[in-house]
Amino acid sequence: MTRSTATAGDLPHLITLRDLAPAQILGLLDRAADLRQRFAAGPAPTALLDGRTVVNLFFEPSTRTRTSFELAARRLGATVVNFDIASSSTSKGETLEDTLATLEAMGCDAFVVRHKENGTPARLARHARRAAILNAGDGNHAHPTQGLLDALTIRDAKPRVGDLRVVICGDVRHSRVARSDAEVLAALGVRQIRLCGPAPLLPDPADFPGCALHDDFDEAIAGVDVVIMLRLQKERMASAMIADERDYYARYGLDPARLARAAAGAIVLHPGPMNRGIEIADEVADGAQSRILDQVANGVFVRMAALATLLDR
Repeated sequence: MTRSTATAGDLPHLITLRDLAPAQILGLLDRAADLRQRFAAGPAPTALLDGRTVVNLFFEPSTRTRTSFELAARRLGATVVNFDIASSSTSKGETLEDTLATLEAMGCDAFVVRHKENGTPARLARHARRAAILNAGDGNHAHPTQGLLDALTIRDAKPRVGDLRVVICGDVRHSRVARSDAEVLAALGVRQIRLCGPAPLLPDPADFPGCALHDDFDEAIAGVDVVIMLRLQKERMASAMIADERDYYARYGLDPARLARAAAGAIVLHPGPMNRGIEIADEVADGAQSRILDQVANGVFVRMAALATLLDR
């Protein structure tokens, strides 16, 4: 795949990758790669967003996403406000729209939003007067920057994206990561996307057009170039959806023997946090084919690219 010269275009918000044209996606990936190259020799603070204020509005726990968004904003020279939900006026009944309007009136320029309910970032985007809204994950709907960082990680290792076969395995039904990954991979023109998991954790095929559904992991992983493992979304599903964790690992866990069924040189991704011994074996998570820490590193640059594109007008 050749490097695109396209820009991300005029993006007022980043809510879902489904709304983006392939050229916009390529523009964001290329900008992230360029920022990564600029910082390769060590931290190189830039004043690109000097004078801008980015607010992290996280209504769900997060380590990787919140930290990488904060690092991304600070590296671009922005002021970062980590909004304390527990002690905010939302706990007193203030609506999200009023909270947004109040913070906008204080001069805040962007809001990074994570929420358990589908559609919350889009809802805020409709009410924003001038600020940019970035979706850091809403319910099981979308996680666009995770999709972008996964795409960047895959493209780094496998530049011929159009030739790739990819399997996404685990709790696909409840996974916003799976949705955003499928959207970005389809936009980049991957050859085949396979979705695998126990039948109760597989999605409605209409939600993933063009993807093949499997409930046999040994069959689904055969010959693939990329394996994306998903965390069991225990907080979003009934315990009855899987018999027990030991049985789940036996059928859907990624261990060295099962990984050997993939194509030679296949890479392994996981959005984290990992449930080791349930979704993935230590030997795979820490092995030579793992690109999990590359995903984490790329997350900062993808979020820098997103913030820069939305705020550097």
